[in-house]
Amino acid sequence: MEYEHILYEVTEGIGTVTFNRPDKLNALTYDAYREFEYLTRTVARDEAVKVIVLRGSGAAFCAGGDVHEIIGDLLERDMHDHLRFTEMTGAVIRNLREMPQPVIAQIRGAAVGAGAVIALASDLRILTPSAKFGFVFTKVGLTGADMGAAYLLPRIVGLGRASELLLLGDTIDADECLRIGIANRVVAEDELHNTVFNLARRLAKGPTMAQKMTKRMLHRELDMDFASALEGETLAQALLLMGHDHAEFYKAKCAKRPPQWTGR
Repeated sequence: MEYEHILYEVTEGIGTVTFNRPDKLNALTYDAYREFEYLTRTVARDEAVKVIVLRGSGAAFCAGGDVHEIIGDLLERDMHDHLRFTEMTGAVIRNLREMPQPVIAQIRGAAVGAGAVIALASDLRILTPSAKFGFVFTKVGLTGADMGAAYLLPRIVGLGRASELLLLGDTIDADECLRIGIANRVVAEDELHNTVFNLARRLAKGPTMAQKMTKRMLHRELDMDFASALEGETLAQALLLMGHDHAEFYKAKCAKRPPQWTGR
């Protein structure tokens, strides 16, 4: 598939997705959503891609859905079209959570509306001081429970803080994001790229099967009781104990050399 509204490249096992409407703060159109949904669905099967990095062109990460091209247009459409749209936006978040590769969001400027939820669905979020998060759905007369926000946000910041952010739709700065757990790190503007790609390279060169299983179990255990979670981890770890990378660790330890990970 040819991408017109996003940029995608793979280098050193790192797939970089760039929202590419800098003049519109990377607001998403229907076509951008379609391309992003297709990419996030298909990259899960690409074994050459070990890590995904999400970022925006210019001064923002993503300002959500385009006010005129999506919101204005949907007002003229029927319930069937509205449902098709919300199913597509939900699929984007499901794909990000269920793809085996770790996802790192590289965020400067606005991460608002759908942009905030896309960042939330990532595994790691690295912000600069200019970053601002806003779950602004109620401010446009819509439910704050959109694209999985009411599922994901309480699990990151707790129910009380999530209720405040989703009910009021207020925008918070990078320091507050770090304080409540939305941000993993806040770094200087000129350090953002290197920080993100050093993390991405570290993951891409690491024991990727172990990382994939860790992401899968983190996602699955969100809704399990403790006994089920413990059983799931017991089975998962038994599989990894038989993996090539675990055996390689032991060989490397005995030989006093770094392990050569293969992701098997």
